[in-house]
Amino acid sequence: MITPVILCGGTGTRLWPLSRKSLPKQFTPIIGQKSLYQLTLERCAKLSDNIMTVASEGHRFMVLEAMGESGVKGPLILEPVGRNTAAAMALAALHQQEMGNGENLLLFCPADHFVPDLEAFAETIKQGVSAAQSGAIVTFGIVPTFPSTAYGYIQQGQERTTGGFEVVRFIEKPAIEKAQELLLGGDVSWNAGIFLATATTIISALKEHAPEILECCEAAVKTAKRQSANGLGVVIEPEKVAFEQCPSKSIDYAVMETHDNKVVIPFNGQWSDVGSWNAVADLNEPDEDGNRIEGQGLAQNAENTYIRAPHRPVVALGVKDLFIIDTADAVLVAEKGSAEQVRDVVAELEKQGFMQALTHRKVARPWGWYDCVDIGHRFQVKRIGVKPGASLSLQKHHHRAEHWVVVRGTAEVTCGEDVFLLSENQSTYIPVGEIHRLKNPGKIPLEMIEVQSGTYLGEDDIVRLDDTYGRVEANDEGEE
Repeated sequence: MITPVILCGGTGTRLWPLSRKSLPKQFTPIIGQKSLYQLTLERCAKLSDNIMTVASEGHRFMVLEAMGESGVKGPLILEPVGRNTAAAMALAALHQQEMGNGENLLLFCPADHFVPDLEAFAETIKQGVSAAQSGAIVTFGIVPTFPSTAYGYIQQGQERTTGGFEVVRFIEKPAIEKAQELLLGGDVSWNAGIFLATATTIISALKEHAPEILECCEAAVKTAKRQSANGLGVVIEPEKVAFEQCPSKSIDYAVMETHDNKVVIPFNGQWSDVGSWNAVADLNEPDEDGNRIEGQGLAQNAENTYIRAPHRPVVALGVKDLFIIDTADAVLVAEKGSAEQVRDVVAELEKQGFMQALTHRKVARPWGWYDCVDIGHRFQVKRIGVKPGASLSLQKHHHRAEHWVVVRGTAEVTCGEDVFLLSENQSTYIPVGEIHRLKNPGKIPLEMIEVQSGTYLGEDDIVRLDDTYGRVEANDEGEE
């Protein structure tokens, strides 16, 4: 039996401004209208109807929503802080062992890869079952199609009787000359970070090569909180203090480079780690001038330029070899050769205090979303969308008053002791300090315009008194 484990960490800063810390690339609709995490769920569903996910606590509701939309059930492990892939894999393996499934196979997959041929992927994974059951850690390399300097490489040795090839060594991202040499050798594959092994094998390997990581994860799992996720599976929250002590290392550095019993199986299908704008552009067919256009882009007298313009017309005139990425609140224009440096730009924007480095103008919430459409001295205007049957927390603000205007659907409003309904084109006023709540009692989405006014309009001016999503603590203040 194979249990897929989707590793949902990472911030995807190289895909800024589309991917940001609050909404990393695995949750953004990069391929059509689906996120990479949704596509990974569909891919893993070819192997099992029980799929485990390891993700950040901050992305709890994004994961659960995607699971619900995909019809997938399984455990969700929420990391209180990010500690790289070795710790994430340890948490998953320890959970399996705790459930008495130590000899079951775990397939570890990154959440942000694109593999369009689901059947070919499933068949390749099955080729590693025998070796993994015999105690090996099996990794799946991608047969290289060009001398990439953006990926690490795996050099393979003799073929094993249980399937696959011995791993001779892992090779760091090479310079172009070395990459060409490796490709000509014919015995390497790109390191995709996909692994198959029993839970017992992973735990034993960590005990041998990275005991401190294992000990911290054992302590965090021992006192973890567990709760049901509305029929989707169990949500596991490892203890924060213990997990914070865990060293942050990838499984490659912590285990694979020094582990003896390891096997590589090449995958010969289409694959992308969607790791840069170069990779995203390559997912689109070029026109006769090499331009790749998504949305409302227009290329005139332009060559080899990628335009992503979902919101408005974006014109590239007389240019070549550029990325032009347009979002509601930030624009990236970059020369193609600079794609790997986007993360440096994000770090600089964050250093200078630009919120666009971390969050989008439109922010997802477990009850729906809000979009900050205008802000000025002592006022802010938001569009707010609430899912059918969902509600915001019962809350109050110390520093701001709010006017609400319903533009779609029906709102149930709690304001002090009063509870009443508002339909389209009706409005109400929430005074400073008044206890209030917004709920959508209908069967269609609720949309409203909120005008805030006051001396302080920050998202942390919220005191929650009751919350459907478990976000209430003593004197809790936080985002809507």
